[in-house]
Amino acid sequence: MSDEALLVGPLKGYHHETYAFPLPAADGSGRQTWWKCRDPRAGLLWFDLRVFASEKALVRALQGSITRIPAVIDREAVSLYTFVEGRTLGEACPPEWALSERHAGQLGVLFRELVSVRPEAVVASVGLATGGFLAGWKDDSAAFLGRLIDFTDVHIYQRHLPRYRSLFRDLGIPGGALDGLRAAAEALVPRPFALLHGDLHRENFVVDARDDLWTIDWELAMVGDPLYDLATHLHLMHYPPEEQVRIITMWCRAVESARPGSSWGWRTDLPVLRAYKRAQSVYTDVIRAALGLHGLTEEAARRQLPQLASRIKGVLGAARRPLGLRAEPTAEEVAAAYARWLRAHPSSATTATS
Repeated sequence: MSDEALLVGPLKGYHHETYAFPLPAADGSGRQTWWKCRDPRAGLLWFDLRVFASEKALVRALQGSITRIPAVIDREAVSLYTFVEGRTLGEACPPEWALSERHAGQLGVLFRELVSVRPEAVVASVGLATGGFLAGWKDDSAAFLGRLIDFTDVHIYQRHLPRYRSLFRDLGIPGGALDGLRAAAEALVPRPFALLHGDLHRENFVVDARDDLWTIDWELAMVGDPLYDLATHLHLMHYPPEEQVRIITMWCRAVESARPGSSWGWRTDLPVLRAYKRAQSVYTDVIRAALGLHGLTEEAARRQLPQLASRIKGVLGAARRPLGLRAEPTAEEVAAAYARWLRAHPSSATTATS
């Protein structure tokens, strides 16, 4: 069998193209273990803040501190991750499902371990890609959220405004829509900063053959308010209401057992952080939806519009209050807004050819 026949991939993922393959184990036993390598997808726009200089260096630094994360080895000057064989949590436990007791318990262990990690040691070991985001402040939850709001405003909205101004306008998203969240952020209670994964959704958990939960994809990890990790997790997981209560209770117990004060003020502050996540989704999803139409034929773009419009309508509806939107557009109005934008930017939708 050729080496190429052993290559599995590309594996599912938005930011990277990932391949898995077997290699002889390092212990000389002759058995084979699976590893994976991945590279950023060419031409992909990033809408997320990246704080650490190297994900691989971060994963190395967390060995022994975080249970069930991939290992990293260097083979011939190439860094490889261990490949966790199993199903994603999205396959094992789809959205709107409650976690099993086993997986909920292991999620609690993860939250406890994250808060137990000394952020200063990790930063010193790994280095920062965006030092200015963390420089000069600590345990200031209000400043942390304020800087995240500024990142969304400056690096996502304003940066892309020249191209998408008419689309934002037609969707009813005014300039200054984040000002209300900025004011709300100022009232957040200080909590001791911790290591955050930053992207704990169902596709970043893998369930192995023993039914154990592994945590992968640490590229959006950061140091900050631990309550933000919970808010992001709840936003991405789409738990039913009863399960949200259960997960919040579990999180509070887990982080307080590791570092008292980590859950202070959660009842008033969690709604603010979740409101920011809903608002953030508007800016990223509106632009990503437009990018998803790029290169399609006119006919293909028209076929995509109904499903796209339904999704964006839901995102706008969820963020109507945080962004102070006057009205929630209908799916037909959303589709019409994208159709107008496509006509004004013909390079984004290729004319059909015979």
